[in-house]
Amino acid sequence: MSALAVRNLTVEYRQHGGGRLRAVDDLSFELEPGATLALVGESGSGKSTVVRTLARFIRPNAGRIELDGGRTDVHEYRRHLQLVFQDPFASLNPMHTVRHHLARPLKRHRRAQGRKDLDAKVLELLESVNLTPADEIARKYPHELSGGQRQRVAIARALATQPRVLLADEPVSMLDVSIRLEILNLLDRLKRERDLALLYVTHDLATARHFAKDIMVLYRGEVVERGPSDSVILNPAHPYTRILADAAPDPQSRRSPRREPLPRVAEQHETRLDTGCKFRARCPFAMPKCEEHPPALPANGDPQHTASCWLLASD
Repeated sequence: MSALAVRNLTVEYRQHGGGRLRAVDDLSFELEPGATLALVGESGSGKSTVVRTLARFIRPNAGRIELDGGRTDVHEYRRHLQLVFQDPFASLNPMHTVRHHLARPLKRHRRAQGRKDLDAKVLELLESVNLTPADEIARKYPHELSGGQRQRVAIARALATQPRVLLADEPVSMLDVSIRLEILNLLDRLKRERDLALLYVTHDLATARHFAKDIMVLYRGEVVERGPSDSVILNPAHPYTRILADAAPDPQSRRSPRREPLPRVAEQHETRLDTGCKFRARCPFAMPKCEEHPPALPANGDPQHTASCWLLASD
């Protein structure tokens, strides 16, 4: 059974003038224990709205979110679903020590009995994210730590409640390039050791490929392509995914198989995007058929790899 199931999730924002912006459109997916699902897309695609809705910071307009088959109590829901935020500098209160940040969720969710047990669990959490000597780190304030150390503390805090699901929203984008791989490897290890279901939200396709089992590509609130990570990144089927993949630096690109170009058709200058494919105004392969909303079609002969593009219907 999946740890988290999302069914037909829709989120809309009110706009000035009475209009509405659909930030997430009929999204469905499942998170499995011990596996990572990557949600990728450019800024403004709706990734953070998905995370905030799953965390119950935003009430969806439609759809269901089922944790462990249907947990509804907010306190229990948030104990079993935790977040790792993008900015480690903003996610920790500079007025409190590391010990305070880790002790608070342990006490709030009754994960420790007495002061001695509480201190032992704080040190255990710090050691689990490779922050040693733990007793020394526990006494420090956030400003005394590096960016990577702060993010490790944030991860330890998320683990304090023994969650089933971890939402990592761009967890390394604010860190130095030299330590990003360390943090991602840490998350990957913790996922396996604790059987966590991990949603990795990123705009970086290269890390998504290496750290996620499956990938969903989001464009204007809709999933336009999804499937096994290697298949989606090495053989993207949707024109938007191809643009993202071609823009991502890959040191192994010379050894990657060359992709056949998509058939080029006349460009359309359509501006009304309330129906049909939302990407068609930017797509170099747009055709009249794209005014109809495309179905999710198998890509590259793989039924596990689908893309919402009418180009696949002509294969």
